[in-house]
Amino acid sequence: MTQPPPPAAMRVLGVDTSLRSSGAAVIEKRAGQLATLEYTVIRNPARLQVSRCLDRLQRGIAELIERWRPDVAAVEGVFYCRNAKTALALGQARGVVLAACAAAGLPVFEYAPRRVKQAVVGYGAAEKDQVRRMVMAILKLDEPPADDASDALAIAVCHMYGAGRWTGGPLMAREI
Repeated sequence: MTQPPPPAAMRVLGVDTSLRSSGAAVIEKRAGQLATLEYTVIRNPARLQVSRCLDRLQRGIAELIERWRPDVAAVEGVFYCRNAKTALALGQARGVVLAACAAAGLPVFEYAPRRVKQAVVGYGAAEKDQVRRMVMAILKLDEPPADDASDALAIAVCHMYGAGRWTGGPLMAREI
């Protein structure tokens, strides 16, 4: 009797977008186990022109996609911004990330920040440090990732939990 082939791995690119410091991570689920393939922060100096920041962000995301060939991308949904200039910069950066994913043919899902925290910590108003500690435990990381990388890992984990059978209820993903 032959054994069935092992389940195919699923790879998710998680992105926590900002103009100056975007977190990006690729995780994989194979045979029910989550593994971290890579996480990074794409940093842009404050003095760098916006157009250069957007170019560096687009290239950084495209390189991750090329290197790891994820099946889907997951991004954090837009949150409320009081400052119009901040909202515009975030929208531009987010557009670059979405365009890089679209160019690679990746479906993109967005999750509200509270949903990400709920999926990872079990509490939608969790603090950043709580999210980081849970991400480290879930993915068995030895060292704490930087804030933006931790957020990207959390977004990817959130998608993985939503892609399977998560007992906490629907994560209300929205494909964009």
